[in-house]
Amino acid sequence: MTTRLACRVLVLLPARDFDPSEVAITWETLLREGHTIAFATPDGLPAVADAIMLSGEGLDLWGQIPGLRKIKLLGLLLRANSAARRAYQRLQLDAAFLHPGTYFNLDVNEWDGLVLPGGHRPRGMRQFLEEPLLQNFVASFFDTGKPVGAICHGVLLAARSRSTRTGKSVLYGRKTTALTWKLERTAWSTMKYLGRWWDPGYYRTYTEQRGEAPGFRSVEAEVTRALRSSEDFCDVPTGFATVSGKPAACFATPHATHGPPG
Repeated sequence: MTTRLACRVLVLLPARDFDPSEVAITWETLLREGHTIAFATPDGLPAVADAIMLSGEGLDLWGQIPGLRKIKLLGLLLRANSAARRAYQRLQLDAAFLHPGTYFNLDVNEWDGLVLPGGHRPRGMRQFLEEPLLQNFVASFFDTGKPVGAICHGVLLAARSRSTRTGKSVLYGRKTTALTWKLERTAWSTMKYLGRWWDPGYYRTYTEQRGEAPGFRSVEAEVTRALRSSEDFCDVPTGFATVSGKPAACFATPHATHGPPG
């Protein structure tokens, strides 16, 4: 019988607008496996999830109208499911979540595993994905060979992190998945024509500039550009390595597979 070792796992979070499903379900799963979980935010204050993903309010065509926004159809389909919402309620009572560390005092030697969750709302996620302190820390963590797991947009943070040993993205030479352009485009189109029409970019953290091809700034496209070969980007087989339906990345090399510990 194999004995599982309890690991110290760090979850990096933005100040606001993280995806509640990706964080709460991951936290709950790792706790159930006996691991110790800690969090880090920019200012050492508890992070705040994307409220739209919790309530679903504001995703329907009429979501901008105060008297009608609580009537939800599309919002009920796209918000976090009941299991994720319950997990998030429990997460909000967790001492580690309420007292996170900061980006400024991260030390790779203190942790056995690292989790990079996602979210898509530009308001909060761009700062997280573009933070040099995090990119440097993630690069150093990869260079230790310790396990790293990422979900959805979290893979972008890994793609932007450059190894001090190679000068390339830490994903170069590895196989990975992430949010696919197909899924991102579907959510974007749904908002433009059937839902949050006044803010269609809600599901696009980055949108194309004039002259750029459709999907150039999608998660899949940017992650793929960081890889050695486009064939190293792998879609997720149905029922495999997902967190509440979100693509969860395992960074594979010829010698090892990096994924969530446990």
